[in-house]
Amino acid sequence: MPRRRHRAGLLAVAACALVAGGCGRDQSVLHPESEPAREIATLFWWMLGISAVVIGGALVLLLLGWLRREQPGIPLLGGAERLTTGVVIVFGIVIPLTVNVGVFVVANFVVAQATDAPNPRTTPLTVAVVGHQWFWEVRYPGTSGAVTANELHIPAGTRVNVVATSDDVIHSFWVPQLNRKIDMIPGRTNRVLLESDHVGRYRGQCAEFCGLQHAHMRFSVTVEPPARFRAWLAEQARDRMPPRNAGARLGEGVFLDAGCASCHTIRGTTGRGEIGPDLTHVGSRDTLAALTIPNTPPELASWIRDPQHIKPGNRMPALALTGAQRAALVAYLEGLR
Repeated sequence: MPRRRHRAGLLAVAACALVAGGCGRDQSVLHPESEPAREIATLFWWMLGISAVVIGGALVLLLLGWLRREQPGIPLLGGAERLTTGVVIVFGIVIPLTVNVGVFVVANFVVAQATDAPNPRTTPLTVAVVGHQWFWEVRYPGTSGAVTANELHIPAGTRVNVVATSDDVIHSFWVPQLNRKIDMIPGRTNRVLLESDHVGRYRGQCAEFCGLQHAHMRFSVTVEPPARFRAWLAEQARDRMPPRNAGARLGEGVFLDAGCASCHTIRGTTGRGEIGPDLTHVGSRDTLAALTIPNTPPELASWIRDPQHIKPGNRMPALALTGAQRAALVAYLEGLR
């Protein structure tokens, strides 16, 4: 029994550490990579330090009370009643009141302003994000017209205005290392600033329970040098390249005739479905199904064969394809870069 309790205690401590750390460095509020995220992390550390002081004071009060209980007929610590009264006043009234007022002022007049929605006139780039059960539609408005899914790209050192909404239920857009979370409510828009001078990839997550696959509704934000971002955006804006060989033509035919085009769009074809993600450049993505599986031919084939096994409850049905049709479709989709 003692060993079991010891193990249970260790597991509880480990679980608390994971929650506090955001389930890893790549999705942790304690490893900020932007100015708004640093403001949030700084507020957290200050609150943690002050809380430790308050808890320490409470423990001191408990200790003094215990000593007095053990020796009820003896004046506490040689008659230091004034000391205990002072400790109660300081740790029971002064510190909590000061902390609450201070946190309110800092959170509302410093951190809130640093993490507030950006002014569109000061953000050279706007990205529209729409939440679906359970994937993220990403559109780059303006002349590019680029559309992708689950993977945002932004240029380093640039303020980006993310305009978010939902197509079905309430979602929440959150990139812990870059800024605070915002709600995505059907029929309404909300905005958040994304920026970072550090090139890298940062993971985001839906932070509002939105159904069966809420935990598998993730996305990534890739911060890259401006020149590389412009090249990526130009690639994403163009239509798909026409099939170059018989295998690609066969795969495109499967896509158009087997029902895929009813739910998905591939620009440059007659496929104009709006239920699932845009697949015009699906081959260039690193993951599938909102970061659930890697984008490799075997995983893509498994997804097409039985999507409900990988992500139960999603809207994609299993298609009755032959092995040859599935192989042609996989090869075609992997070539869409």
